[in-house]
Amino acid sequence: MHNKISSDNIKELRNKTGAGMTACKKALESSNGDIDIAIETLRKKGLAIADKKSTRLAAEGLVESYIHAGSRIGVLVEINCETDFVARQPEFQQLAKNIAMQIAACQSVKYVSIDDIPKNVVLYEKELELQKEDLANKPNEIKVKIAQGRVDKRLKELSLLDQDFIRQSNITVEELVKQHISLLGENIKIRRFQRFLLGEGLESKSSNFADEISSMIESK
Repeated sequence: MHNKISSDNIKELRNKTGAGMTACKKALESSNGDIDIAIETLRKKGLAIADKKSTRLAAEGLVESYIHAGSRIGVLVEINCETDFVARQPEFQQLAKNIAMQIAACQSVKYVSIDDIPKNVVLYEKELELQKEDLANKPNEIKVKIAQGRVDKRLKELSLLDQDFIRQSNITVEELVKQHISLLGENIKIRRFQRFLLGEGLESKSSNFADEISSMIESK
């Protein structure tokens, strides 16, 4: 027998997931009122829906900009959807803002996805790992396996979609995009981005932008 599902429960679940009222009610009923289980149910359904839409052409969208406090770092990112109608929706525009801020915070990110990383970069990372001293005396099979594991980790560091979302660290940027595909009903793609650092190439001064941006978000 299901626990009674209140309108407050449904509202809370909608605020956390962006899913529709009916979907939230059904998820809460199937989870016997457990919010965490309901969230996971909706996430799984959302990702399944998103995967079906991922091959559809996305040629509309917008170019979003973000300038970090102090004007020392800036980002331009192009995010595509299928129609101009969705591009004008507040949820899509907020997604674009969040992605731009994510790029500013993740200094190691160079590519949208692992698939975008050039083969020569992948080969270079493999060679680099295979030549490390701590692998020198290991059997070749073990050496290759360890090196591949390290390379896979490094490639994820370079990929935007594989980053933990800075405003909700229990999901990745890829999952965030898929949630919005489910929410808005259209395919959404991060096409390209460019990061600008003040004085890049002219000085070696470093700063932890990720911490700065996270602090700024928390203070809002």
